[in-house]
Amino acid sequence: MNILFTCHYNFNPNAGAIGVTLRLQQEYQRLGHQVSFYCLDDLPSRLHSLLKVAAFPQFVASHISTLNRQQGLDVVDASTADSWFHSFLRQSKIQNPKSKIQNPLVIARCHGLEHIEHEEYLEEVRRGNLRFSWKYPLYRGSVRLWEAAASMRNADLGLFLNQRDRAYAIDCLGVRPEKAHVVPNGIPESFLHQPFEPLTDTPIRIAQIGSYIIRKGVHYGTPALNTILTRYPQVEVTFLGTECSPDTQDSPAQVYADFDPAVRDRVKVIPYYAHARLPELLKGHHIKVFPTISEGFGMALIEAMACGLVPVTTNTPGPREIVKDGHDALMVPCRDSEAIVQALERLISDRPYLEQLRRHAYETAQRYSWAAIAKDNLAFYEKARYLRKELP
Repeated sequence: MNILFTCHYNFNPNAGAIGVTLRLQQEYQRLGHQVSFYCLDDLPSRLHSLLKVAAFPQFVASHISTLNRQQGLDVVDASTADSWFHSFLRQSKIQNPKSKIQNPLVIARCHGLEHIEHEEYLEEVRRGNLRFSWKYPLYRGSVRLWEAAASMRNADLGLFLNQRDRAYAIDCLGVRPEKAHVVPNGIPESFLHQPFEPLTDTPIRIAQIGSYIIRKGVHYGTPALNTILTRYPQVEVTFLGTECSPDTQDSPAQVYADFDPAVRDRVKVIPYYAHARLPELLKGHHIKVFPTISEGFGMALIEAMACGLVPVTTNTPGPREIVKDGHDALMVPCRDSEAIVQALERLISDRPYLEQLRRHAYETAQRYSWAAIAKDNLAFYEKARYLRKELP
């Protein structure tokens, strides 16, 4: 098949949605498919970054039309909101009996439903943790949500990362159930079957992986970690991938400032890292804190598990698809700092239990091979092809 991926971000193989898309692309190519990729970096450089995001669906529609005329596309696998304008044009062409161009199958791939994320942001505003900029309701909080819903409704297939996102799309956005499926992300083969390092008498080390932003639950995770560091002098914490830059107000100093001065010497911040280095950076760590308030899947969660870390995670839809409380993780209510403290204390004070959950987490992670997940995705393509022929 000739497959086009689109993703409304700048090209960064270490980032979430782009990284996932690139790994699927690699697996498809290994299976003999022709695959191309289209992202914000392919738009004219003279355009402002905000304009690039807003106009991306129009550029996608033009790119699809050009490739389809030149090569004949079989599948367009588009991140949510990317394909709404193409779908609009496609519907017009379907109604035009003179059109002889075969339309490719259109996939709406959801990397985490924006409508649910929007609702969680509204809750943070209500709690006083967030204030929207004047720009947010003009696009992200309005038009963007409409575009995402239109993309999913009009696609031949919608792929979601968890059951809640799928149910929301069906119940609230008008997506047809037979066109909506759940398929997980995977982790690189190099992360699988890492040597499992048994727990020793070394200090307990906790890792938090991901951007230091509200959606990742920093308002709840950081106070809990501050409490743990104060109570347990043998515990250390590492933040990885906070995406802080010394040239901006979001410097690593911001992370340190959120901790009591007496414990900062046991806090380490690594703003950026090459994704392939994550197993090396996680060596000697035992617990992964994941206080997210909204998560489609949780790549950092499963990658840390593959490196022998047991998660303490919020009971949000993405993590809930991956782990089982008390077996390979401890799950806590969302937005509950005290529950995070209690879960961490349980693991710190009971090393045999910590070791048991670490081993189970490691075993769970081995199931998430990109090679197998790519084949599952392709099977959904074939099912969608069949449905497109059968459905009115």
